[in-house]
Amino acid sequence: MADKGLRPGTLRSALTALAVLALTGLSPLPAGAQSARETPGARSAPRATGLPLPRFASLRASEVYMRAGPGTRYPVEWIYKRRGLPVEIIAEFDTWRKVRDWTGTVGWIHRAMLSGKRTGITISAETVLRRNPAGDAASVARAEPGVVAEIETCEGAWCQVTARGLTGWAARSQLWGVYPREKLN
Repeated sequence: MADKGLRPGTLRSALTALAVLALTGLSPLPAGAQSARETPGARSAPRATGLPLPRFASLRASEVYMRAGPGTRYPVEWIYKRRGLPVEIIAEFDTWRKVRDWTGTVGWIHRAMLSGKRTGITISAETVLRRNPAGDAASVARAEPGVVAEIETCEGAWCQVTARGLTGWAARSQLWGVYPREKLN
């Protein structure tokens, strides 16, 4: 038998430590790591909703915690303070949703803090809201980067949005919160 570099009792100590962790519900993995048991879509943890992934949603409350993992025992990494902010759900585990925001930040948010209401955030230097879905249509307003708007519908390269009481058509490419060919009615 080849020497694996283990001293007598080392394996027993390691197994005992893992058993204690399992009984207490603690994970031997770092906060951001996932075991196969915790991986969304794993056989023991099917997707919670059966809805397609990825998909967009928005923040339901004006204060939402993003955690390092799917549970309250994981540390809070970000606190969002903007109701309606769009997020992309990229995985599910039980009542938790792994989301990505428009900056690329990824973490876990409880499903109760998410809404199915579709919103988008302006991402270009200036987004012009137009009266009709055409580049030469009269402008209704101009939005700086970071304006959150409710998405009403999308037709081709344009989405009708409402932001701060104004409704107009924005180029789909200037919004984060809607997929390039997604149909929204």
